[in-house]
Amino acid sequence: MTFEQDLRELQLSRLQETVERVYERVPHYREAFQSLGITPKDIQSLDDVQKLPFTVKDALRDNYPFNMFAADMDDIVRVHASSGTTGKPTVVGYTKRDLDTWSEVVARIAENAGVTSKDRAQVCFGYGLFTGGFGLHYGLEKLGALVIPASVGQTKKQIMLMQDFKTTVLICTPTYALHLVEVMDEMGIDPRKDLSLRIGMFGSEPWSDDMRREIEDRLGIIATDNYGMSELIGPGVAGECHCKNGMHINEDHFLVEVIDPVTEKPVPIGEKGELVFTSLTKEAFPVIRYRTRDISRLIAEPCECGRTSLRMEKVMGRTDDMLVIRGVNVFPSQIESVLSTTEGVTTHFQMIVTRKGHLDAIEVQVEMDPSFFTGNYRDLEKLEKRVQDQIKTVLSVSAKVRLLEPKSIERTAGKAVRVIDQRHLSVV
Repeated sequence: MTFEQDLRELQLSRLQETVERVYERVPHYREAFQSLGITPKDIQSLDDVQKLPFTVKDALRDNYPFNMFAADMDDIVRVHASSGTTGKPTVVGYTKRDLDTWSEVVARIAENAGVTSKDRAQVCFGYGLFTGGFGLHYGLEKLGALVIPASVGQTKKQIMLMQDFKTTVLICTPTYALHLVEVMDEMGIDPRKDLSLRIGMFGSEPWSDDMRREIEDRLGIIATDNYGMSELIGPGVAGECHCKNGMHINEDHFLVEVIDPVTEKPVPIGEKGELVFTSLTKEAFPVIRYRTRDISRLIAEPCECGRTSLRMEKVMGRTDDMLVIRGVNVFPSQIESVLSTTEGVTTHFQMIVTRKGHLDAIEVQVEMDPSFFTGNYRDLEKLEKRVQDQIKTVLSVSAKVRLLEPKSIERTAGKAVRVIDQRHLSVV
């Protein structure tokens, strides 16, 4: 029997156990199965996962706080939750075994990225209900790395710790990594000479390969991407190796599908669509066919690193932050790609979406590169026009461009706010 056959048998066994668990223990899933006329006995192959109902975030909110749990509360040893910015937070739980699994899958993605037991990893994610900080912390400890739980904020102190503790691995969002570079410039610190950084493990927000190259060039590191979300486990679902050609998925713990977000039908491997995950080993909070809203594609070919696991491409955008402007799909990542290759501006930007009458309009507010500021108004006009032309070429949609002073867009250690949708404020 081949490794692939062994993996599929393991996945099927774990899928069947998970389906049985949620059917017996979670009323939401039992009712959803019954409405489709299926029972756990109907899952006889991995392809049968398509018979199962999708899970969406609203179901988690509707069952707030603990009604989606598939373990007794006495066996739950930790809970995490989303920010709840669009309503009730989504609450996830962990048993002791779940925490061990979490540490294991994060240790794998850290090892994929090149982290070893000799590294010193500085975690610049918040330690609280957000899963990123704790998930990466315990996974890195399991790998044997020295962990510096720096948390968020106090950027100058973060840099001081990097210097004094000789940090070798930086853990944060990619936009915060660029903010760190800005502050280092102000402090007169050359990260290539004055720091010991060699690897960055970045996640929590989509980012382009152009941004990766900028981070690598300015910090002198290898910048890797990793993927996860609290509904699945937190970080640890997938992560890049040094080849940086797709994120290796921990397939023994997560079954992945890619669907057409409109028809909800599977698309062939290699075609882009919405990622759908089923957890295979979670005890407290298993999820069945969770619609992530993230757009990506799967890569089946073996990686140059020698690993044979299925990979997912960097997230290209989300179905729920995808903007439809005059019939054209627009993702913030496309704007970022244009800005990253345009001299005179930075990749710090926001898209303001408004509606005039029945037509949508975009204004891209972007910070200037201070080294290109001449004080000449005509030079600013020319730069705005150049950026507008390039955006229209890439997006096939016109966008007004407004140049901002450097550092005028709020910086955060969390996810950068890229889109401000004001269409609901318009009166037709």
